[in-house]
Amino acid sequence: MATQRLILGSGLAILLAISAASIGLDVRARNEVDSVDRTLGILKKISDMRPLLRGSESAARGFALTGDASFTDEYREQSTALTTAFDDLIAAVQSDPDEARLLADAKTQVDRGVALGAELIRLRNAGDAAGIAALISGSESRTVMDKIGSALERIVAEERRLLAVRSEQSKNNGRLLLAIDLAGVALILVLATVMTLTTRRSRRELQDSLTATQATNVSLEAKVAERTKDLAAALEEARRSTAVMETTFHSMAEAVLVIDGTGTVLLSNPAAEKMLRYKPGMTLQNLRGLSTVFTADGVTLMALEDMPSARALRGEEYDGLEFIARPVRGGRQIHIVVSGRPLRDAEGQITGAALVYHDITASREIEHQLQQSQKLDAIGKLTGGVAHDFNNMLTIITGTTETLVESLRDEPQLARTAELIDRAAERCRELIQHLLAFARRQPLEPRTVDINGTVLDIAKLLRPTLGEQIEINSALSADVANVHIDPSQLANSLLNMAINARDAMPDGGKLLFETSNIDLDEAYATANPGVAPGRYVLLAVSDTGSGMSQAVQDKVFEPFFTTKEVGKGSGLGMSMVYGFVKQSGGHIKIYSEQGHGTTIKLYLPPARGQVVAEAAATAPVPRGSETILVVEDDALVRNYVTAQLASLGYKTIAAPDSRAALAIVDKGEKFDLLFTDVIMPGGMNGRQLADEVAKRRPGVRVLYTSGYTENAIVHHGRLDEGVLLLAKPYRKALLAKMIQQALGSGPG
Repeated sequence: MATQRLILGSGLAILLAISAASIGLDVRARNEVDSVDRTLGILKKISDMRPLLRGSESAARGFALTGDASFTDEYREQSTALTTAFDDLIAAVQSDPDEARLLADAKTQVDRGVALGAELIRLRNAGDAAGIAALISGSESRTVMDKIGSALERIVAEERRLLAVRSEQSKNNGRLLLAIDLAGVALILVLATVMTLTTRRSRRELQDSLTATQATNVSLEAKVAERTKDLAAALEEARRSTAVMETTFHSMAEAVLVIDGTGTVLLSNPAAEKMLRYKPGMTLQNLRGLSTVFTADGVTLMALEDMPSARALRGEEYDGLEFIARPVRGGRQIHIVVSGRPLRDAEGQITGAALVYHDITASREIEHQLQQSQKLDAIGKLTGGVAHDFNNMLTIITGTTETLVESLRDEPQLARTAELIDRAAERCRELIQHLLAFARRQPLEPRTVDINGTVLDIAKLLRPTLGEQIEINSALSADVANVHIDPSQLANSLLNMAINARDAMPDGGKLLFETSNIDLDEAYATANPGVAPGRYVLLAVSDTGSGMSQAVQDKVFEPFFTTKEVGKGSGLGMSMVYGFVKQSGGHIKIYSEQGHGTTIKLYLPPARGQVVAEAAATAPVPRGSETILVVEDDALVRNYVTAQLASLGYKTIAAPDSRAALAIVDKGEKFDLLFTDVIMPGGMNGRQLADEVAKRRPGVRVLYTSGYTENAIVHHGRLDEGVLLLAKPYRKALLAKMIQQALGSGPG
């Protein structure tokens, strides 16, 4: 009995021990199952976070590249879900310090990735294409994604390792329970069976979870591949569109500036550098410092609040705003028309402005010349009418004074008074003849005249008139054609021009008469309204006097305009010359620079039958392929020259003054010939420019051009003997010939 009790007690003890062991093993198995569930949950969260990571980044990039607002909404949804999922994952691994620390570091990278996406969206809203390109092409976004992926992979690896350990522990528990079943009979067997079934169920769940995870990964990879393909196509389309826009933008003749709200230039095209002298990195304040800005009248300074940029940044939209920019360090002023538009963000706030500038200097100069011509024509009509009425009255006055002089022979005092009135009337008649000459209403008696003989005769008469301090020279072409004009009016014109030259040289100087045959082409006629293209005889009168300002040149042909003191000139001399030349069917042009003298060119019609066909008309025009640096301050002439040279096969680089030309040379631009005007504004003439270029480019070839005649330039001492000079105006054939001669003539 005692033995049975002992056995029973032992059995009970064993049963209790088995039960306790079974309970302990069951608790341990349940803990393992919970651990497995936790591991599977963590793996599921990581699997769910990966599409959120890629989705957030793709949405931000998509908006930056396309501007589609739907990408912004997608980005916010994905970023919010990603942040929430990461917070849940961090809470799930709090029991593991290493994983918690690893996820905390990954959370920092996730926040950075979200911030990068937000920055892309901000740059797109700001229209900062350069910033977007820099951020996309940079490696920070990829580095962030790699760090996040690395952290998640380490956590996945750790969880899978723990899962394997727990699986092994589950197997050991199964074997132990099986041994207990064999030793503890039915109860232990049942318990072992239950534990075995539980373990198998856990394994199935784990396998199912792993299978689901793999399927999710495959699906996710397919979606990523599809999205990547669509994104690549969108990027290629955007690249093509951007290339077209960039090509169009950079080839525009108008200068374009895009600025932000502070005046910082965000975008510019090459025309802005050429027209406005803008350099990359400059602000509008720097640009304004290069020039003084006037309103369209050229006199009134433009207020800062009326500047194109200020108006656009205030929200104004405008076209055709005119202003004149005059460089503060010398150089030719330019007349500009600008259009402006404000730039706004999604909320309608002004973030900058787009400004488009168009150079209308050439058209305004043509308008000015046309206005001058129309002005002189209007004054001529008025003057002619007044002179006609004065002649009618003078007819009565002179007839009456003759009667008075005859009737007062017995009264000497009254007779002298009558003679004084008669002389005054004769003086009035002479003045009226000058007015009629300007009005082109004088009776001319044109005939065929030997222009060289007339010039030589006048030069002989002028020597005692001008004085010994004036040296008179002539350079007369032997084959010059005769002209069909009134010889007496020609003689009066030469006399008037010679006297004006003498007055411009009070301390002495040189007077030069030149004749030659010349052609005025369509380009010259376009730049000088009222001129008919064709063959003319050129008569040039040059002096080494004080020269004339542009303001004086604009008025020199007006009746009664004079720069002389009161009583020393009527102001009718040059107006008479102008009227005589125009009435004869010719053209007159003045080239003058203060301190450099004056050349007056009369283009007179040749006598019929005296025009000799050009020898070069049938000869081929020489062509070339060299590069020529053209320096000319007159925009019309500069454009004409570059167009003619291009038609002859040459490549050209154009500059408006010596300063710009030297900048081109210093920049390293290659060219074979310097073609420069002699007299230019800005403190450096053509010869000084050639000397400076020769210091930088020894052996450079040079061809000069000038409105002065070649003999006048050489005699003035501005150029050395033997220097090549192409006198304005010139035809295409002569330009081609002189270019070829200069390119083969060796160093300038």
